[in-house]
Amino acid sequence: MEDQVENAIEIASNPTSTQALRGQAIGYLNQLRTEGSAWQACLTLFTREPRPSEIIRHTSLDLVNNAVQEHRLDAQTLSYIKDTLMGYIRQTYAPGSGVSDTNHIQNKLMQTMTYLFVALYPSAWQSFFDDFRALAGDQTTIGNVNDTSTILYLRVLGQVHDEIADQLVARPEDEKKRNIELKDLIRVRDAQKISLSWQEILAKWRDTDLFLIEMCLRTVGRWVSWTDISLVVNEAMITTFLQMAGQQGISDPDSQEGRVRDAAIDTFSEIVNKKMNPAEKIELILFLNLGNVVGQLIGSPALSDLRNTSDYDNDLAETVAKLVNNIVFDIVKILENDSVDAQTRQRADELIQLFTPYLLRFFSDQYDEVCSTVIPSLTDLLTFFRKLQKKSGALPSQYAAILPPVLDAIIGKMKYDETASWGEEGDQTDEAEFQELRKRLHVLQQTVAAIDESFYIETLSRIVGGTFNRLSSHDPSLNWRDLDLALHEMFLFGELAIRNHGLYAKREPSSIAAQRLVGMMSSMVESDLASYSHPAIQLQYMEICVRYHQFFEQNSPLIPKALENFVHLTHHNHVKVRSRSWYLFHRFVKPLRAQLGNVSHDIIQAVADLLPIKAELPDDSGDDMSSDEEDQSADALFNSQLYLFEAVGCIASSATVSLENKKLYAQTIMAPLFVDLEQTLGQARNGDERAVLQIHHIIMAVGTLARGYSDWNPSNANALPPTEVADEFIKASEAILVALESLNSSMSIRNAARFAFSRMIAVLGSRLLQQLPAWIDGLLSLSSTMDEMSTFLKVLGQVIFTFKAEIAGVLDTLLTPLLQRIFTTLAVVPTGTDDEIQLAELRREYLNLILALLGHGLGSVLVSNANQATFETIITSLDTFARDTHDYLTARLALTVLIRMTSIWGGPDKIGPGANAAPTSPIVSQAPLPGFENYAVERFSPLAWSIPASPGFTSKDAQAKQVLQEAASLQLEIVKKVGEPYVERLRTDLRGMGASEEMVDQYLRTLAGAFEGQKKEKDWKVFFVQFVERLLSARG
Repeated sequence: MEDQVENAIEIASNPTSTQALRGQAIGYLNQLRTEGSAWQACLTLFTREPRPSEIIRHTSLDLVNNAVQEHRLDAQTLSYIKDTLMGYIRQTYAPGSGVSDTNHIQNKLMQTMTYLFVALYPSAWQSFFDDFRALAGDQTTIGNVNDTSTILYLRVLGQVHDEIADQLVARPEDEKKRNIELKDLIRVRDAQKISLSWQEILAKWRDTDLFLIEMCLRTVGRWVSWTDISLVVNEAMITTFLQMAGQQGISDPDSQEGRVRDAAIDTFSEIVNKKMNPAEKIELILFLNLGNVVGQLIGSPALSDLRNTSDYDNDLAETVAKLVNNIVFDIVKILENDSVDAQTRQRADELIQLFTPYLLRFFSDQYDEVCSTVIPSLTDLLTFFRKLQKKSGALPSQYAAILPPVLDAIIGKMKYDETASWGEEGDQTDEAEFQELRKRLHVLQQTVAAIDESFYIETLSRIVGGTFNRLSSHDPSLNWRDLDLALHEMFLFGELAIRNHGLYAKREPSSIAAQRLVGMMSSMVESDLASYSHPAIQLQYMEICVRYHQFFEQNSPLIPKALENFVHLTHHNHVKVRSRSWYLFHRFVKPLRAQLGNVSHDIIQAVADLLPIKAELPDDSGDDMSSDEEDQSADALFNSQLYLFEAVGCIASSATVSLENKKLYAQTIMAPLFVDLEQTLGQARNGDERAVLQIHHIIMAVGTLARGYSDWNPSNANALPPTEVADEFIKASEAILVALESLNSSMSIRNAARFAFSRMIAVLGSRLLQQLPAWIDGLLSLSSTMDEMSTFLKVLGQVIFTFKAEIAGVLDTLLTPLLQRIFTTLAVVPTGTDDEIQLAELRREYLNLILALLGHGLGSVLVSNANQATFETIITSLDTFARDTHDYLTARLALTVLIRMTSIWGGPDKIGPGANAAPTSPIVSQAPLPGFENYAVERFSPLAWSIPASPGFTSKDAQAKQVLQEAASLQLEIVKKVGEPYVERLRTDLRGMGASEEMVDQYLRTLAGAFEGQKKEKDWKVFFVQFVERLLSARG
């Protein structure tokens, strides 16, 4: 059998084998793995001399592993495998053997031995650790005569830990129980001997292979979490750890000496991390003398003399930072424990005072990775302070003294370091990581503010005010990093200053923090900060002006200067500043538009040179950079340019601008666009892609300008622009329609026109309805996609909501042609998943359109003389959708439409609370349709039974249950409108379906109870679903 297995492995691993042959070989090996029957052949293959190839040996051993772990071999078989492999190991790893296995094979071999350990250690192989220890040698030879066998011994210790004690691995309960029992056995039988072997290896660390020493340290660090701490924490071991950790003059942190040093420090971290009661943990930290250990490490040349140089050992810093983080974490946890005795608490207090400077030393490290290592424990410390402050109203003095250096360190880390650049190509990752760090630092700052708000306010005011003073005095040492820090802190300060009442209350600053922020704003705006040459500062200036626009509302004399700065920055030569400034300019002027009338002409004139549109086709090379300075696509820049048009619209339509000027500005801005559109249209008709894109941009710009010109919404009809201004946008709308008619085969033109249409409503109001037929013709062309049609129906729904009765006449004319286009599109058979999704979306938007008509008093349009012929098609579509088992969401919505129709057109209620009262129509103007209640009985009522009878309907599906509940509501609504005759019809239907008299009575009784309140109505829906499920079950 060995030959077959060997041959199969060779074929499966040979890339030149045919696919069919490899498939057969892999199938054969998988069969062996499933059966677990080939372990003996594989064991022979692995131990055979001469040795087969590496892949054959590794695969063979893996099959043995599989048999041991998965197939519950008997004890005799396991012992045979163990004896065979131990014989192989003793022969191969004995001193002077001259041959050894690769690391790859060693790892796999130790994995096999670990599986055997799990199975045999409790009873049949109690000498497991002794056997491997014997291979490594006695006290004299271990670690320095036979390195290979010592490494093997450490490997198996590592594998055992990973198998039974690794906390990161999720395990089933039976495995957890097994592992607990194994660990208990190890503690009793072998832990002391294993610990002694570590001491014997580490004692020779100056004369032994340092790779082996590092490996031993890592093993100690893993085992210490679950073995007796006294086996590791003794004078001999700790002295050795201290010697290793304190090594000086290591020039290369990646050298073996550096790795041993780091491993020794990591071992300290693991020791400190061990779960212990508070008093024992304090004793441990003191016994290890960790205060001195960390102090000496921080004072070592690697972390002290070489700090802020290129030779700084940041790996060592991160390792020591991890140790400090673990220590502080444990101390804080002890301080938070109310049950800790007074002596332990006092010693913990002393330790936190000792370690806080160390914590802040690493928190302030120039490497953000080092800083991030101690953020968790600093967060815990500040959270502890916050709890104390809330509990007692003030922070105890010994902790209050810690707060200033903590806040100073947090603010210091907020600053770009001296090596950082801004906006350079290739720096995006570093910049993103720094901004992420700033977010974490901000959380710490917020905690400090919560602990001592007045101290926080004073500190931030001092930092920001001092920086602005240095700016005004032309301090030569001031650089962009200082200014960026001040502005960033000023931006964050707003969360405190405007959190409750805004920046002002009754024209006065709303709080002390708000008062300080107002002072900062005055200093910033009155300074020449905006003219500072660094782009980061200019962007920060604009962001802050936008964030605190309330300041300008109360200090209007400062608006012109700020606007002058914004206008200057909109022309910036740095593409990132320029494009971002267009957006921020819009954000700034929009809330201040009422105060810009007297400068509107100057502002519009100042940015007029930025308004000409120059469409650029995407670069086919895949490089969308429109500038060498920044990776900004032409499309992204145009989207930013649109904000300029909206901003100009806001300024031009200010209440303080005269009617004559409002009209003049609209003409001035749009006239060049119309000329450009007219000149480009011919080229676009001829298929010029750039010309089509140019027209797309022009239409988008006009729509955006319209949005800026009006604050109108359906609830504020008085906000429509004056008629004279609206006249200019009527012309714009006509121009867009001309372009749309010529180019409606272009999706991009249709998308732009739809964008403009939805925004023209705000400036034209009901005047837009006169053009609605032309808009529909243009936007719903033969080439329109389902997605476009769905989007347009959403927009049309908004128009219906906005104008309600005003749109009735137009809709009466348009509805049938519109519905015919919808039905034509709905009839298209989808060819893929995307098409199916879009078709489902179109169905729902079609149903929402009908609901919008019914819900806004326009139901009569559906049954008018002009549209009556289409009504039956609508009902047929509703019936079809309601029975569609592939789209339960649409089915439920279709039933909702039928319920609404019945409610509106079915006349007064004959049963229930509303019986003999006024019609239940939500819109009084919608009169009932004579005889519609009987139509509902004939057309709608059968759906209650045909829906669950539809092929593929699954009543257990949650969405299907919702459909059934909606069908129950439909039946309830019909009962309301028809009364007792429909109840009798239901009685007949139920008997015809084979229901017993008792079941019929229960059904009708539950249905009648639904009129007694919401709870009974809900009970009816649940009953109906259960009734249908019983009915389906009875039918098999």
